[in-house]
Amino acid sequence: MKLWCELAWVGGDEPEHGVLIEIDGASIASVAAGAKPPADAERLPGLTIPGLANAHSHAFQRALRGRTHAGTGSFWTWREQMYALAETITPDSYLPLARAAFAEMALAGITVVGEFHYLHEGGNAMGEAVIQAADDVGIRLTLLDACYLRGGLDSFRDRSADAWAARVSNLRGGDTVRIGAAIHSVRAVDFESSKVVAAWATEHGAPLHAHVSEQPAENEACLEENGLTPTMTLAEAGAVSPSFTAIHATHLSDNDVTLLGFARVCLCPTTERDLADGIGPARLLREAGSKLCVGSDSQAFIDLFEEARAIELDERLASGERGRHTRRRPHRAGRAGGPRERLARRRHADRHPARACGRGNRLRRRPPRRPRRHGRRPLDCSER
Repeated sequence: MKLWCELAWVGGDEPEHGVLIEIDGASIASVAAGAKPPADAERLPGLTIPGLANAHSHAFQRALRGRTHAGTGSFWTWREQMYALAETITPDSYLPLARAAFAEMALAGITVVGEFHYLHEGGNAMGEAVIQAADDVGIRLTLLDACYLRGGLDSFRDRSADAWAARVSNLRGGDTVRIGAAIHSVRAVDFESSKVVAAWATEHGAPLHAHVSEQPAENEACLEENGLTPTMTLAEAGAVSPSFTAIHATHLSDNDVTLLGFARVCLCPTTERDLADGIGPARLLREAGSKLCVGSDSQAFIDLFEEARAIELDERLASGERGRHTRRRPHRAGRAGGPRERLARRRHADRHPARACGRGNRLRRRPPRRPRRHGRRPLDCSER
């Protein structure tokens, strides 16, 4: 299969003209710029870019959009509204809700999503609804099933970390689905249980995510319980590694920043500003070696370009300095670099966001039953 792109962004400073992509099975065999369109190639007008990776999503929270943004409050008051919504969701109602959220993502150019999943009513029934929704839309999914043992709602919790591991081991992945692991937070999972989750992820070669230091109160409680920050607690539990992604990482110590230099950090600025969480130290994390990615999180806004822009613009407000990140780095925070995107990138290109979801650089063709979304538009970032 051959795709000829009128214009394509392949990782440089400017789009390239006449980019020919040759696909062999499920992989990109070659990418060449300045090519004339072969007779047997499908022509893609306008600009073609890599598909985007949404590294942190709670699909069910799409139902909160427009309902929680007025008035005063904080993360903690918003959480009560989120709990009230979660109590109403069943596997049957979750399927169309998740399908709608994933469809909106696909229309925004997202081709792979890391779904941080902690709705466990009925065991794996909710997770299976999420898997079905992603398949219906045609978006690749990494289901990051979250261990949740204390606090929250009864429907979030497993009896123990071992019970969590047994349940998650019954979930089945596939060509377009990966099963990953998550420690919801140090609030929801104690130290010894975090070790069990980290060990399960290592044994299964699965990506591991955790909410980290989203709120100062979380840090204070963790220091009181463990004598360590959340990042240091997770590191001692064996969770922090190159396959670990810290979500938010907003309120960090200098030592935390250094530790996370060995991992990935997912920033969700549109959610963080909506909930008044604060502004994370993105530049310090990047300078320490962290690989940055972005997520739509609460679905208040599904636009990974806005998330990437906000990394720079929020830091300008906090620092009083412009140009905290180069113009290419925020964009790369959303790039998928994985299968099924209409991607025109070279094999050495940055793939951090997709790898946060445990993805590599394969390409999957859209089955014929799914309508093509590309056409005569000036900007075409939809998936194949």
